[in-house]
Amino acid sequence: MSQEKYIGMDVHQATISVAVMDSQGKLIMECILETEAATILEFIQGMRGTLAVTFEEGTCAAWLHDLLSPPVHRLVVCDPRKNALLKEGSKSDRIDARKLAELLRGNQLSPVYHGDHGVRTLKELGRSYLTLTQDLTRVMSRIKALYRSWAIPCSGTAVYAARHRNEWLAKISEPGVRLRAERFYQQLDLLRPLHQAARHDFVGESHKHPAVKLLRQIPSIGPIRAALLVALLQTPHRFRTKRQLWAYSGFAVETHDSGEYRYVRGKLLRNRERISVRGLNGNYNRDLKNLFKSTAVSASTRPGPLRDFYVALLAKGMRPTMARLTLARKIAAITLTIWKKGVDFDAKQLDQQAARASLETRLFHLWSFLGGGRSGSGEARFEGEYQSMSWAASASAASHPFTRYAPSDNQK
Repeated sequence: MSQEKYIGMDVHQATISVAVMDSQGKLIMECILETEAATILEFIQGMRGTLAVTFEEGTCAAWLHDLLSPPVHRLVVCDPRKNALLKEGSKSDRIDARKLAELLRGNQLSPVYHGDHGVRTLKELGRSYLTLTQDLTRVMSRIKALYRSWAIPCSGTAVYAARHRNEWLAKISEPGVRLRAERFYQQLDLLRPLHQAARHDFVGESHKHPAVKLLRQIPSIGPIRAALLVALLQTPHRFRTKRQLWAYSGFAVETHDSGEYRYVRGKLLRNRERISVRGLNGNYNRDLKNLFKSTAVSASTRPGPLRDFYVALLAKGMRPTMARLTLARKIAAITLTIWKKGVDFDAKQLDQQAARASLETRLFHLWSFLGGGRSGSGEARFEGEYQSMSWAASASAASHPFTRYAPSDNQK
């Protein structure tokens, strides 16, 4: 008889509802545990057999993952957005724990990556830096919004400077509004040194990771972006191909299709209707997508091989928004290959790839014009809007512009 046990946990701040099933799907135990390390470990150690445990990603997920990884045989931190079964029927902590155990037994859960590759400190410092950056940006936006609400022009950055502060405050005639502005300035003065300290600690910690130096070879990726890539991705080996990284970064194209084949005179043929493209995937890492988008915008405006690649896309008739999306996907693919294989960036390979993609694109459009195959064009979303999607978006990322990494004379 199999000794496998499947344990579903519905985790909350004070308590954890637990349901235990055997390999036949029979419910053999239900209980409520206190959300404390000693209580949870005592329960797990009292169970016999091969244990598989699951719980949903949440506030305590990282702590609980580190706690339960050693004693259990299999641990799955599942994505709550993909657990459709939990949304059906009645809902309670006990019912959710039962459904989680049943989904775990059927291997129907989508896991969330939890791995420790020596980047925990860098990851936490990166979170601190991003949070303070958002807070600082929010305060600066509020200051300008306050001046605009009273029809006071405030373009540029002089409105934030301390030496011009009295001059700007004098433009506000209403005492209550002036007091609000002073409070915003005080908040700005407090956040600026905190932001600088967080940046210093973050960059200093990134120097301990060789991957940061490797990723800085990519144009438009400096010390902050390289450190954020390592902190957000942790390891490149969690992505088997570039398309998995595109999906995690929000650059994967979602298509909907039905009735693809039909029988004509006894032969199975594929329909030639256009595939319905619904845009880019909506389940992605927001910080990572913002990083690749900002890198693409920066690379498209600065001289270099990536700008040449962007200009070549525009010359082929691609819209600027679609060209930036293609460039962002290209940068993501470059990042994955450099980090995973330890290769050096080679602009010559990028130029050859752009020329090859241009030829493939012209041949594809000619083939489509003559009536061959199904068109893969549709609508794709970039920067919050749906834009025209061309076949070159996927054709231009067919290979990677790198050579094997060898230290230069300065690095030896």
